[in-house]
Amino acid sequence: MTLQQTLLGILFKNPLLTSAGKWSWHLPHVKEAIEEGAGGITLKSFSTIERKGHPDPTVIHTDHYTLNAVGLPSEGFEAVKKEFGAFLKKKSVPVILSIFGDTIERFAEAAEVFSTLKVDAIELNISCPNVADDHGRPFSYLPATAAAAVKAAKNAAPTMKYFAKLSPNVPNIPEIALACAEAGCDGFTLINTLGPGMAIDLKTRRPMLSNKTGGVSGPAIKPVAVRCIADVYKATEGKLPIIGTGGVSSGADAIELMMAGASLIGIGTAILTEGYGIFGRVTKEMEKWCKGEGVKSIEELVGAMHR
Repeated sequence: MTLQQTLLGILFKNPLLTSAGKWSWHLPHVKEAIEEGAGGITLKSFSTIERKGHPDPTVIHTDHYTLNAVGLPSEGFEAVKKEFGAFLKKKSVPVILSIFGDTIERFAEAAEVFSTLKVDAIELNISCPNVADDHGRPFSYLPATAAAAVKAAKNAAPTMKYFAKLSPNVPNIPEIALACAEAGCDGFTLINTLGPGMAIDLKTRRPMLSNKTGGVSGPAIKPVAVRCIADVYKATEGKLPIIGTGGVSSGADAIELMMAGASLIGIGTAILTEGYGIFGRVTKEMEKWCKGEGVKSIEELVGAMHR
């Protein structure tokens, strides 16, 4: 059997990617992920201008969940180009670059400049929950603003492929997805973190994060990711590919998200506990399960629950 996946004309040797985050922030991280078996890379979210993000502490990790309030730091386009430009010209796996902006115009600007790099697609991060005080309500909370961000990026760099990264913190995620599809997005990343959430230090009696709140990720959010993926796949009739991410730490987790409708799988929080070796392990677990179940191609699993 094969784990190869081709979508939007892009060939992935297996469906496992780094999700956008601190584990795909710098070139050494990316190279290690590839060496350990990642089928593709999603670079962390960048903007065209420099942004400091939130001060430490920014991450709380437990066995059950992780709280992240890094705050979308960005070195700006020129720094990203300097670090990744040469690598992208000779990359051995597909690379998706995530972008964000504090206005619709910033999304257009980011799409225009980052599309000049040799990336295979751009992820539009319109849904980060831990910068709400900075950026106002995330663009993905309303169909109109989500669609506006997609349309602005598409108009700025029309030949680029776009994945809209959506938030689970909405009452009707299919409605948001359909608006993005109508605006021209080519696929979706589901889901961004839940929340924001909060943790309190019992000794100091104060919030543990400097930002007080942060996005919730890790094993606890997987059932929400599965439901959101299934809802969007059904609403879009499986016509637009989905990168599923949220709580994946095993081959079984990845296969479950694929059965809900995901074509590719993003791994993020689990890297904090296991390191980049998780890509090789999960790949082997998927291969073993598929062999045991008589699955000849991983594509057979995409949206299996809907058939």
